[in-house]
Amino acid sequence: MTGRLMLLDTASLYFRAFYGVPDKVKAPDGSSVNAARGLLDIIAKLVTTYRPSELIACWDDDWRPQWRVDLIPSYKAHRVVEVVPSGPDVEEVPDPLEQQIPLIREALDVLGIPIIGAAEHEADDVIGTLATHATLPVDIVTGDRDLFQLVDDARDVRVIYTARGMSNLEIVTDRTVVAKYGVLPVQYADFATMRGDASDGLPGVKGVGEKSAATLLQAHGDLDGIRAAAKAGALSASASARFEAAASYLDVAPTVVRVATDLDIAAPGTRLGALTEDERASAEALAEQWNLGTSMTRAITALTL
Repeated sequence: MTGRLMLLDTASLYFRAFYGVPDKVKAPDGSSVNAARGLLDIIAKLVTTYRPSELIACWDDDWRPQWRVDLIPSYKAHRVVEVVPSGPDVEEVPDPLEQQIPLIREALDVLGIPIIGAAEHEADDVIGTLATHATLPVDIVTGDRDLFQLVDDARDVRVIYTARGMSNLEIVTDRTVVAKYGVLPVQYADFATMRGDASDGLPGVKGVGEKSAATLLQAHGDLDGIRAAAKAGALSASASARFEAAASYLDVAPTVVRVATDLDIAAPGTRLGALTEDERASAEALAEQWNLGTSMTRAITALTL
């Protein structure tokens, strides 16, 4: 049976919806519903444009896993608003968005879209595992460059990149990654490790930017090869010094940056299709209760086509 599996980086999309959709239309009780309405519109557009046969909403059961923090304490630290000793920590999320997350989950459920998360792991790890073990071609929908490491033309795994907006989606393939960064997708995690990422609290290797990271990977293949070359004196004295100074970071950062691909999860294999009469009634009732209006209608229609 042919088709495509679409994996949603759900939080990435509902954050985009929250900030991109004006908070003008409210639920009957005055609650904000812009993120929920926006996510439904995003799903309608994605399904209509790319026609996946299966669709999964991948979820952050733990947006900042302790095992990653143990390796790099600064990992996403600037986003923490409350430390929870038993974990997970509380992420900085605007209250009007936080209040919509249960509604978002309910809307996905009434549309028959599976939500999959994994304890002590991020949605990226869920996506990494499902994409790696999929028997169908895969579309990963995200605004996070870290998932470029999963792109694989040989297996027809690509990223639908949302960073430039839903009206300007970009299909990311092997060629795209090479053109943008000068590295192959399989090298991207090492590239990101060296470059660092302030938004994730990853310092990178001081003095190594995107161009120098790409040049080093082109010459030495991977981070292990670069570090071996530095120890052997095959790099310039200044470059060797940079990698020596960053040794403790480089010992652990690849584990933090690489997405997991071996979690104990599996795609349910549920194919998209028109809702039954009862399912449609439930979806319409939820839309009526929360004033989701034409956004829910568009999502239902997209699933029916």
